[in-house]
Amino acid sequence: MIKRFNCISLLALVLWPILADAQKLTVSRKTIDVGRTGYEVPVTATFELRNKGSKPLIINKVETDCGCIQVSSLPQTIAAGEKFKLSLTYDGRQLGHFIKQVTITSNGTKTPLVLQMKGVVLADHVDYTANYPFDMDGLRVNIDNVEFDDVKKGEQRELIIGLLNNTTEAITPNVLHLPSWMTASAQPETLQPNQQGKLTLKLNSEKVPGYGLTQASLYLAKKYGERISRDTELPVSVVLAPEMTENSQQSPRLEMTADSLMLDQRHKSGTIILTNRGQSVLTISSLQMFTRGMKVKLTKSQILPGEQARLKVSIDPEQLQRARQKPRVLMITNDPTHAKVVIKIVTQ
Repeated sequence: MIKRFNCISLLALVLWPILADAQKLTVSRKTIDVGRTGYEVPVTATFELRNKGSKPLIINKVETDCGCIQVSSLPQTIAAGEKFKLSLTYDGRQLGHFIKQVTITSNGTKTPLVLQMKGVVLADHVDYTANYPFDMDGLRVNIDNVEFDDVKKGEQRELIIGLLNNTTEAITPNVLHLPSWMTASAQPETLQPNQQGKLTLKLNSEKVPGYGLTQASLYLAKKYGERISRDTELPVSVVLAPEMTENSQQSPRLEMTADSLMLDQRHKSGTIILTNRGQSVLTISSLQMFTRGMKVKLTKSQILPGEQARLKVSIDPEQLQRARQKPRVLMITNDPTHAKVVIKIVTQ
């Protein structure tokens, strides 16, 4: 009997990881603070969920705790690894603070998954969110992508980002993962609910690593020590322009068949011909992309006078849809008249 029990226990231990990984329903945030809204003004919270298991996940039931909540429709079956969104909309027909929830029953969790949205309904609410269209977990901003273009070595640059506290609690804006070549400060240091402020980013080009494109990801937090997430990411791009050399008859001269490419789901790649019309070797010293979802291939970076090179650009349309930066290719050359070249990628 003891041996049989041990065998059964061992079998259960072996099978448990397989069964546990079959379906797994996860959510990025279980509670969303939608902040302030006006009386009878609907407000929506959108949750991002995912089936992290290896088998299809089946949604059995979605229940709300109030008839005042509308729930977006969900597919009944979620494929392995697939992400999906669920939106809750509260009608705002009762003044004061509220917490509303939805319960999801599926084969992806042992117990039902409970999601909550919270906020406050005010009779005299003034809505500023239209001026701050980008939501970073309740801290709203007026831009979601920072670019410093054509920066000269030694130059100091400054950019101001508008802030709005769209939560129901006071927050202290912080910038996480700040690179050594940038500083940040928020005014005021503490934002009360529905209060506006500003975030000042200062660039010290002396500390930027080198010429061409340098990128980093900042993360906006509502308090110091908060965990980073893609919801709060603020991409930053700096283009440090090379120093111009004197133009002469002996200089290389870049000629391109196009300065932009139109690519889409059907035409995922395109080619530009680079020709050296000058009298000395044309050097492509840097070839970079502003965003993910792109690939570039240059047949040669040293182009003799009269010779050509082919620049092929390929895209992944699905990745580009998630990118915040505009898709472009940056080239740094030794042509005095084309030291910095930006090739635009137009997507449909």
